[in-house]
Amino acid sequence: MRVTLTAALVALVLWTALCAVLLALVRQEAISETVRGLARDGRRVATAINTGTLSRPIQAPDGELLQVTDLQDRVLAASPRMLGRAPVAFPPPPVDDDRRDGRSCEVDAPGGGCFLLVEYQVGLGPSAKLVYSLAPRPGLLPHPLTAALIALSIPFITGLVGYGTWLAAGRTLRPVGEIRRELDEITATDLERRVPVPGRRDEVGMLAESVNATLDRLERAVARQRGFVTDVSHELRSPLTALRMEVELALAAPEDSDVPEMLRAVLENVERLSAVVDDLLALARLEADRSFAREPVDLTEVTDAEVLRRPRRTQVTVLSEGSVTVHGGRSELSRLVTNLLDNADRHAVAEVTVILRAEPPATAVVEVIDDGPGIAPADRERVFERFTRLAEGRHRDAGGTGLGLAISRDIAQAHGGSLVLTDRIDGETGARFVLRLPRVSAGRPP
Repeated sequence: MRVTLTAALVALVLWTALCAVLLALVRQEAISETVRGLARDGRRVATAINTGTLSRPIQAPDGELLQVTDLQDRVLAASPRMLGRAPVAFPPPPVDDDRRDGRSCEVDAPGGGCFLLVEYQVGLGPSAKLVYSLAPRPGLLPHPLTAALIALSIPFITGLVGYGTWLAAGRTLRPVGEIRRELDEITATDLERRVPVPGRRDEVGMLAESVNATLDRLERAVARQRGFVTDVSHELRSPLTALRMEVELALAAPEDSDVPEMLRAVLENVERLSAVVDDLLALARLEADRSFAREPVDLTEVTDAEVLRRPRRTQVTVLSEGSVTVHGGRSELSRLVTNLLDNADRHAVAEVTVILRAEPPATAVVEVIDDGPGIAPADRERVFERFTRLAEGRHRDAGGTGLGLAISRDIAQAHGGSLVLTDRIDGETGARFVLRLPRVSAGRPP
């Protein structure tokens, strides 16, 4: 459509320019025709002077403006309309010619205004005479009929171009109407539908392809959201079911209930519910707003604090080359490190190693390595999906929510970094998580 409208506008501009050129050519032709007529009149008077038959006043058809003067600007003869007029003030012809053409707006002639002049010199020396023939200079529209026809053609051509543009635009916009109607009928329950794509490759075709690509992304997002809701429901149902069962058993046989044991079971399920809710809130905050407060954070200090904060099942060793500083949210980075440590602690056999180092030119690297069974290469990306827990590790991962690694990767990406799972470089079994974040030098702003 844009191309069609542009072509119509260009055609209209070109036609208008052509009309202007035609008017200019018509006017130039009128000027040339007037000069030729003046030249004929001047030659006739010059011939009469040479033959001695010049009459006073000069015999000329009505309307001709003729005047004869000598070199002292004395009027010797004139046509009836120029009688009593001042001599024409115009330079004499050049020495190598007997004629000069031009125009003047200071001529004392009927009507005033600007005049075209043709000047002839008859004779030589002091007795030479100057013959002037004058005519009003043609205006912008010397031939009104021609100008009127050209002027009337402009709105005709404009209407013709407009009609053609309307037809072309209608043909171009017809697929747009079909796309709009299809979009109006698409709802959240039938996102598999797509808008029709025109056969031609133009703006409308590219628009239809973009709409379909957007619908593809929307369908995947809705499917992912539905799966997420299902997973959340499942994760919440298990501890809630356990809580209800403990309470129902205690109510059914109060005298047989071991209250401390029942309360410990209730507390364990409440902690699991709390962990799931905390992780869900963390995900929601990361997805809703990544403009959290940022400051210089020493990852070595954060890691030491998280290791010492509570006892763990395995031995955790921290190896650091010194302060490794990044610019980010302290609480978010603390959660990231805690998630990696908790995950490694659940899967390790006896030992977890954390290595912190600076990598040139400006990267902070954190490696969390465990001596557990490891993860097959085909499953290393799956562990970062929400609520994903591999079947072979469920008995080890009983305390996890399935959200920790997903949250960790989201936090890393929110800080402009990455989190991947790779092989151990020493060839031993186990998992090796590698976190890379942009590093800042001490004392230098990020």
